Amino acid sequence: MRELTYLEAVREAMSQEMRQNEDVFILGEDIGVYGGAFGVTRGMIEEFGPERIRNTPISESGIAGAAVGAALTGMRPILELQFSDFITIAMDQMVNQAAKIRYMYGGKGKVPMVLRTPSGSGTGAAAQHSQSLEAWVAHVPGLKVVQPSTAHDVKGLLKAAMDDDNPVIFYEHKLLYKTKGDVPEEQYSIPLGKADIKREGTDVTIVATAIMVHRALEAAEELEKEGISAEVVDPRTLVPLDTETIIQSVSKTSRLVVVHEAVKRGGYGAEIASMIAESEAFDYLDAPIKRLGGASSPIPYNPELEKMHVPQVPDIIQAVKETLNKA
Repeated sequence: MRELTYLEAVREAMSQEMRQNEDVFILGEDIGVYGGAFGVTRGMIEEFGPERIRNTPISESGIAGAAVGAALTGMRPILELQFSDFITIAMDQMVNQAAKIRYMYGGKGKVPMVLRTPSGSGTGAAAQHSQSLEAWVAHVPGLKVVQPSTAHDVKGLLKAAMDDDNPVIFYEHKLLYKTKGDVPEEQYSIPLGKADIKREGTDVTIVATAIMVHRALEAAEELEKEGISAEVVDPRTLVPLDTETIIQSVSKTSRLVVVHEAVKRGGYGAEIASMIAESEAFDYLDAPIKRLGGASSPIPYNPELEKMHVPQVPDIIQAVKETLNKA
């Protein structure tokens, strides 16, 4: 199977969909000739033209509002926000409009749109361009939330998101854009709400999201050298959440470590931990659940401080050992 980068897989998913469905178009800042802040849409304007690769003013509220209106009238827009931090400017359109309309109109109106946006730290972009705010939108009924960790997953999940008749927030981690993986050339869809076990194990379950999936896998390799078998579960979508796969894994291993890049306080890891505490898996736990997340401070510009701000491989290893009383 051929290899693509995560970025190329995103571009291919959108291009294939646009070739077969004229109702799909992309709008956002500098997505035309420039190709977007990270180059995801580079070359697409040459194929699809400015009517379907639409440059917008610098107004996230306006971009989101235009997408909601287009979706309501039968189009299937994909809007790109240059950085996920800027969703704060579009929150009224997404939270009070896109998320509510189908419910308020008794299903007669639908908002089939995808909001794509790069998230996370690691690029030295500092406090206003490096946040992970997925727990904010996951809290809102009516919004689906996706966090792919691999090139294969991002293409299949984006296809599912584009086919969905509900608004989907689609997070693409900046550090993953250059990572490579096997990606089929044909179109394929990965259902929203289906987790993936990236590595099987017997001693502890590590539930990780986005870039943390890769750090959890690296930690699991190191732990294996010490005779510790870690299972790594990637939820892939936060809303809907595949609770069954996580519950089954924790019931098998009897221990749980949850790791995400977002600030630990109020982070989505707390939702996973409480879900396990309220499930039948709780009776199988042999140790308290461990949560790893970002520090409760703005993300620093300094690269060493930025690295210290979010969980790294040694932190995951330490947390696993603590659950096994081997720290």
